Amino acid sequence: MSADVRQKRKILSKIACFIALQCSISASNPAFAREYFNPALLGIDGPNTDLIDLSSFSEGIGQMPGTYRVDIIINQMAQGTYDIPFTMQKETNGNSSLQPCISPEMLKTFGVRTEQFPQLNNSSECANLSAIPMASTEFIFNRQQLMITVPQAAMNNSVRGFVPPERLDEGINALLLNYNFSGANTATRNSDGTDTDSYYLNLLPGLNIGPWRVRNYSTWSRDTSGGDKQENWDSIYTYAQRNIIALKSQLTVGDSTSASDMFDSVPFRGAQIASDDDMLPDSMRGYAPMVRGIARTNAQVIIKQNGYTIYQTYVSPGAFEITDMYPTGSSGDLDVTVKEADGSEQHQIIPFASVPILQREGRLKYSLTSGQYRPYDNNVETPWFTQSTAIYGLPAGFTLYGGGQFSQHYQSLLGGLGKNFGTLGAVSVDVAQAWSQQQDQDKIGGQSWRIRYSKNLLETGTNISISGYRYSTSGYYSLQEVLDTWRDSNKNTTDDRRRNRAEFLLAQNLGLNYGSLSLNAISEDYWNSDRKMRSIGAGYSNSWNNITFNINYSYNRNTSNSSITANNNGQTIYDEDQILSLSISLPLDRWLSNSSASYNLNTSKKGNTNHSIGLNGSALEQQNLNWSLQESQTNHGEGNGGYASVDYQGTYARLNAAYSYDQNQQRVNYGIEGGVVAHADGITLSQSLGETVALVQAPGANGVSVSNQTGVKTDYRGYTIVPFVNAYKENAISLETETLPDDADLTISSRTVTPTRGAIVRATFNTQVGKRVLINLTRPGGTAVPFGALASIDKSTSAQGFIVGDNGQVYLTGMPESGALKVKWGNGVGDSCQVSFNLPVTAQTGGVIQTNGVCK
Repeated sequence: MSADVRQKRKILSKIACFIALQCSISASNPAFAREYFNPALLGIDGPNTDLIDLSSFSEGIGQMPGTYRVDIIINQMAQGTYDIPFTMQKETNGNSSLQPCISPEMLKTFGVRTEQFPQLNNSSECANLSAIPMASTEFIFNRQQLMITVPQAAMNNSVRGFVPPERLDEGINALLLNYNFSGANTATRNSDGTDTDSYYLNLLPGLNIGPWRVRNYSTWSRDTSGGDKQENWDSIYTYAQRNIIALKSQLTVGDSTSASDMFDSVPFRGAQIASDDDMLPDSMRGYAPMVRGIARTNAQVIIKQNGYTIYQTYVSPGAFEITDMYPTGSSGDLDVTVKEADGSEQHQIIPFASVPILQREGRLKYSLTSGQYRPYDNNVETPWFTQSTAIYGLPAGFTLYGGGQFSQHYQSLLGGLGKNFGTLGAVSVDVAQAWSQQQDQDKIGGQSWRIRYSKNLLETGTNISISGYRYSTSGYYSLQEVLDTWRDSNKNTTDDRRRNRAEFLLAQNLGLNYGSLSLNAISEDYWNSDRKMRSIGAGYSNSWNNITFNINYSYNRNTSNSSITANNNGQTIYDEDQILSLSISLPLDRWLSNSSASYNLNTSKKGNTNHSIGLNGSALEQQNLNWSLQESQTNHGEGNGGYASVDYQGTYARLNAAYSYDQNQQRVNYGIEGGVVAHADGITLSQSLGETVALVQAPGANGVSVSNQTGVKTDYRGYTIVPFVNAYKENAISLETETLPDDADLTISSRTVTPTRGAIVRATFNTQVGKRVLINLTRPGGTAVPFGALASIDKSTSAQGFIVGDNGQVYLTGMPESGALKVKWGNGVGDSCQVSFNLPVTAQTGGVIQTNGVCK
């Protein structure tokens, strides 16, 4: 061991003893003097310490003035990330500290009542925060957090999670397109069979201009069987929409559907203004429906609403769940058709979750619609109609609501009352009186009575049961039923108008490892028809030692008009079926990572019993490649079958393909879905776009992953799309720094965006593209540049500086291949120097270049 090393260890030992002694003195004699560190101590290990201006450190401040990117937190509530200038200011006790420069306008966006404190606005751009009694700031440097405390009396009262309108972002102007294509080719194995091909495409193009969102939803389908071909192209809607934040409402012009809080939803072409509950905090919002069902074979699932096909996909045997349908603005019942591989069909009606109409006290929810009726059948006339609804929250848990529908051949008024009974649940009761005249008929009147009940079964509020009952007299017709009779042809469409309707929905977590239970049921009978429709679905799921199992049951009777026939004796024959399924999944991680084995049993009352075993799993670094293998056996001589599928969630699209076979046929189905956004900086491809998205901009940082987004990475320019963000809420978007290329760094890895509905908001990350360098700086005489000196790249657009460490070492990022480095350690004439550099092309280790430089 050298003498120098032994000497340094002795010095460090003395420093440690000195620090321990100072700590003990401070503990026994609290805060009688301001903090002070003697810079002379640094001279123990170097002769140049007297050259440095260390006042920022010696007086206990610890950091230099300048602009820092910080997370602002007011009263323990995060407000976002901002670049804030900090200046050195003297306090009343004589100490100096870094103080932020925040404008009064910024404080106002954070919810501070700036109008009550005119002293905040002084001659400078920085608010005088001392004008607010008891207000304070604290800069936690190691976490880059600026903590601001403001008395609650000086803050605007708002529900937790509420975002002030001033902070909402309308987003950028852009063109966008969502697409989803699927196809299937089926080849028969029998000489008397027919090969079939099926294709389906939906397109959701759009345009964002300021606060306006222009959208279209179109679908195309083609089915061929032998020489027969059916092809359809439907434009489901085209509209322009914008938010009106002051009214917490949405204005829609074009094709849409009327509000369904009270009346059945009616498609129209016109204008509508209606309350938008998504502008409210989470605690004041509602929920949406979910589609569940059971497939006996590898089946095609088609979901229709108001006659339009709004969703189509392919599922494997067993229970399925669909939650990713595009919103249509409508809330009528969903007609679900499951086309089995053997050609048979099963129909299921899923009721929309119609909860009792309740509002908080003082809350007004409204809608006003006026336009032409937009029927699915082109033979139907398109008269004008107007609909208005209003719901108002009263004291004591009551809610009063009412509305009306008015057209040339139809008028209706509705009134109702809702009540929240606390632990007993919530109830609403209403009655509608309608006067209508069908084509070639006299004018008649009728009533419809309805009661709805809802109760949160657990205090979490996440498990909700809903039940409802409705009775309509023989003279009551809905608006759509009447308008559909006014047509060019003489076809009568009101034979199966509802008389009684009952519905029930339940989703219950049983707790204590007892699993979860779901149940939905709907029953209807009709005037002028002996048809009785019944649809019941039930499911139970649980897990034990990582083994999961699900049991599902469905019963469907007369779920479509075509399901009723008559035999030779004139007796009515009902279409009726019951399906039971059992599935068990066992993890295989011990032998094959991210994989599991499964067993499925499906049995149908009028069909066969199918057993299948399979392997499922995921692969790749982000687990964005899913695969499945399945082998099945069916009784009654149907033989064996198989199924294989793969699904890849990439940065630019999602791809899927599958192959299945049985003794009668074999099928190949495939699909691709994704999105395209054209903006001022170019075109960015993405996964399927949600209603509201974020455009990540990190120029020069290609291939960087976005946290918590499977398969989402920046493209070759440093752009990507986060396909789903929440409107009117704060969304944190973070980049995974470990995936950065060697020549790129981020000044901050997380951004917060608060978009409005349908917006495309920017999440801009400042990247430093260049080399990472560890440089040893010395003076012409060979001595190291002083510790604590500030180094910066000459003529750089970045204001970032780098602090020189021990022995003149400094670590720099974003360095060009050549240039000059400015170094400063004081305010004197000779307290600075400059060094030119030419960096090698490749780094030595870990992507960091190590070099030396003489600072002159």
